[in-house]
Amino acid sequence: MHQLILKPGKERSLARRHPWIYATAIARVIGTPDAGDLVEVHAADGRWLAWAAYAPASAIRARCWSFDESDRIDRDWLAARVRDAVARRARLAEHTSAMRLVYGEADLLPGLIVDRYDRQLVVQMQAPGVQAQREVLLDALCEATGCGDIYDRSDGALRTREAMVAQSGVLRGHEPADRIQVQEHGLAYWVDVRRGHKTGFYIDQRGNRRMAGELARELVATLSRAPRALNAFCYTGAFSVALARGGAQHVLSIDSSADALALARANVELNALDPESFQWQCADVFDHLRACRGAGERFELIVLDPPKFAASHHHVDRAARAYKDINLSALRLLQPGGALMTFSCSGAIDVDLFQKIVAGAVIDAGIDCVMRTRLGPGVDHPMLMTHPEGEYLKGLLLQRV
Repeated sequence: MHQLILKPGKERSLARRHPWIYATAIARVIGTPDAGDLVEVHAADGRWLAWAAYAPASAIRARCWSFDESDRIDRDWLAARVRDAVARRARLAEHTSAMRLVYGEADLLPGLIVDRYDRQLVVQMQAPGVQAQREVLLDALCEATGCGDIYDRSDGALRTREAMVAQSGVLRGHEPADRIQVQEHGLAYWVDVRRGHKTGFYIDQRGNRRMAGELARELVATLSRAPRALNAFCYTGAFSVALARGGAQHVLSIDSSADALALARANVELNALDPESFQWQCADVFDHLRACRGAGERFELIVLDPPKFAASHHHVDRAARAYKDINLSALRLLQPGGALMTFSCSGAIDVDLFQKIVAGAVIDAGIDCVMRTRLGPGVDHPMLMTHPEGEYLKGLLLQRV
């Protein structure tokens, strides 16, 4: 069996059951493991620590499968992990046909992402360990879900950082339709799993979309009229649809992608909403928010859900400036009594830093705001408590007073 021997003191994170082993923690490798091979991890004094999958070209040199020496990381073990993950999400089917079935480290399958859109599964294999076990994992997914169609979207930047070739295409079953219809809390959305962001849809925002609709209804009751809403970085308009269904009469949606906006319009039609209630703007969001202020526009509801600004800790300073810029612009457009839902999906920006950035924007805007609550992803995106790096989506609900 191949072995990784850690440097003295580097076993501490594994003793706390953190699943990553960095290259800088390894003193030597016994054997010649290939990418994805199973390795035993030992402390400098020889103590057994974990079973892990080897990644020879990655800064994260190994990802731990298990901290139990009696485990056997074989077909049965992997299939059991898949079954457990799918079973934990079973009750979500009462509310939606779009859900995350496997979330990497949080489901003890580091590097594996699996999303379900009705009868279509979409996978991302972001580490050599799961790539090496691909066929075993696909068999387990088909058995656990009863779905026969699996599409690969392992085409993100994480593959590059792992020195893995980006890939996409059919893994099992048939080619996906150009658009797959999913249901969520009584609303319907089109998803493009082949060309869309991530695996095609922002599943993690399910609960926050529902909250956006509730906020719109709350403002209708408070104002005795329909509120004006702004959805910046709107992508395919899921928040826009939720806001309109909740009672927002005028929803301005901004995105730089014409293709995304075309699908957003289709989502409005799919839900039989009045197209006259929507305004679509294909533009740079930073520029257009400033233009809105110059034009004297104001909104009672604003959603800011930008793409990842910080790919790693090296980009935190630049990302912090970008987050402050858009939040400052949004706050200057927010009517007294209005609500702002603001998000960051940058894992390198933690919750406390994000709150400080937004607080700085509030101060510079010269207004009074209260934070009603912190926001996060749905229950199908759990965070392993020993792996805080898994917490990427964070948000704040602010109200101007």
